[in-house]
Amino acid sequence: MAELGVGIGWRAELDLTIERMDGVDFVEVIAENLKPANLPESLRVLRSKGVPVIPHGVSLGIGAAEPPSPARLAHLASCAEALDAPLVSEHLAFVRGGGIEAGHLLPVPRTRESLRVITANVRRAQDALPVPLALENVAAIFGWPDDELTEGQFLAELVESTGVGLLIDVANLYTNQFNLGLSAVDALDALPLEHLAYVHVAGGYEHRGLWHDTHTTAAPQPVLDLLTELCARATPPGVLLEWDDEFPSDAALGEELSKIRTAMSLAGEVR
Repeated sequence: MAELGVGIGWRAELDLTIERMDGVDFVEVIAENLKPANLPESLRVLRSKGVPVIPHGVSLGIGAAEPPSPARLAHLASCAEALDAPLVSEHLAFVRGGGIEAGHLLPVPRTRESLRVITANVRRAQDALPVPLALENVAAIFGWPDDELTEGQFLAELVESTGVGLLIDVANLYTNQFNLGLSAVDALDALPLEHLAYVHVAGGYEHRGLWHDTHTTAAPQPVLDLLTELCARATPPGVLLEWDDEFPSDAALGEELSKIRTAMSLAGEVR
């Protein structure tokens, strides 16, 4: 996978901030918000500076029983080509069924049958895209009762079957540990991190006993600690900060990137 560095999720509200911010090595943009034939000027500026831009899909629904939409795949491919992107990322999630939109990124059932279907869907997506695909683990507030595999096992077998890359969101691992009692460190130990494409870091908050992965606050220390744990096991090609709303000052965002670099640098103390 491409060497990316430390980056931030590009949002229209942050366009000028990101353009003038030091230490932004790459950005990620929500693919559904793009028109490949008419890219935002800010993204063109960043590309002219040599900053890689990764299209990140949120609606493909590769975890569904139905094959992924050819139109959605064509859009992702067009985004990758327009941005000269090194890869495309999406979520390993269920988002629709029978024409009904869930309105959320839902966890997939981790069964052998589900793995078979998703493997076929991933291969279809790979065939349709001009660049490598990476899939992200999602946050959850529930688990399916018939799960046969842990998340780490499921992803490991999917990677072995397809060669798909991994976008590991350590904030989502923390969310699942908080909400479902699933050990985030055990998940890291089970994942094939040699296939790591990049990493997400984000903040959220606790409300009525559940952790909500909102991307509207600074990453809490447990999430940064998980980033350190991951870096003790593998060197990620890239680490990216997600911040989607309630945007802080430029200085605060810069401090968040500094915290990410510090967390990465502490990996040697964990080994």
